[in-house]
Amino acid sequence: MNLLNSKPHYQILDGLRGVAALLVVAFHVLEASATSHLDQIINHGYLAVDFFFLLSGFVIGYAYDDRWNNMSVGDFFKRRLVRLQPMVILGMIIGAICFYFQDSVLWPMIHEVPVWKMLLVMLVGCTLLPLPVSMDIRGWTEMHPLNGPGWSLFFEYLANIFYALFVRKFSKLLLSILVFLSAVFLIHLALTSKHGDIIGGWALQPDQLHIGFARMTYPFFAGLLLFRVSKIVSIKNTFFLCSLLLIIVLAMPRIGGKEMLWANGLYDSLIVIFIFPLIVFLGAGGKPENKFAYKVCKFFGDISYPIYITHYPLIYIYTGWVATNKIPLQEALPVGVLVFFSSIALAYGSLKLYDEPTRKWLKDKVFRNQKVEVSTIGAVSKN
Repeated sequence: MNLLNSKPHYQILDGLRGVAALLVVAFHVLEASATSHLDQIINHGYLAVDFFFLLSGFVIGYAYDDRWNNMSVGDFFKRRLVRLQPMVILGMIIGAICFYFQDSVLWPMIHEVPVWKMLLVMLVGCTLLPLPVSMDIRGWTEMHPLNGPGWSLFFEYLANIFYALFVRKFSKLLLSILVFLSAVFLIHLALTSKHGDIIGGWALQPDQLHIGFARMTYPFFAGLLLFRVSKIVSIKNTFFLCSLLLIIVLAMPRIGGKEMLWANGLYDSLIVIFIFPLIVFLGAGGKPENKFAYKVCKFFGDISYPIYITHYPLIYIYTGWVATNKIPLQEALPVGVLVFFSSIALAYGSLKLYDEPTRKWLKDKVFRNQKVEVSTIGAVSKN
């Protein structure tokens, strides 16, 4: 019996996820030359993680909301693990290899880290269980110090658990109340942030967990609600228009400066609450208008998750090089461009040589004769 029939993907949403993932890599490359939150280029690139959470909620609703009569909670968790966990493991291994050879003034303590401790951190990282600050071997208080973006996958797993155990049963009214309260939670975080933004969530500390839960709950469950209540509206040139809007909101310069930190926080919250759902709503109704557009959307969608989970070890190396040698942006940029395209190549190689074959093997082993659709998921970033 087929527990989960195959469904077509939203090609435009796949493409948009890829656009956001590429912007995340560019943001992290340029972040190495920033002196503070105020002068970063692609200044709001950190909001891509919130966009990914919203995409994930929408796609999870689409893929699974109508399947629970023929699918157990255990089946759901197996599917999510098959989709996500292989690249989590590879990302941690790449992170460990890069960590072993790193040397920078940013992390003077790494020379004192014994190999056994690094391997222990890697093994725990492969489970995505968050590490306490006492196990931080880099010095940035990350819950996954070998591959920082693991924090967002940790919250992604939590969102999936909440959905499977509780939220999938919510009526539209109850889900709307949850989304409203989550929006208030997010706005409060944005307006009271000491940095005037919603950056954070990557440490196992009370203030960082507060940020992580605020950034996950609204977009994920708003995406789920959007799927349940929206009616598809088709417009022309959807991919181009939605990509342009996404680039504009993520590349927007800092709002308000250091004198009005709350203004930038307000911008962050309004983008996540209103603009991102609009982009997903429009993207869900569109289709690629020719073969080239389809191939672009497919390629972007295919590499979006691999590039999220593998690019940051390269960013550690690049950032450490810039800091140690005090390289100005103009001189560092050619190397930064190389890191950007190397991240794409690493992601594509990981996808074709490891991720796709591994997931196929796991599906054959775990589900055998059951036909399984493993839905796509938003890639998220360190920020």
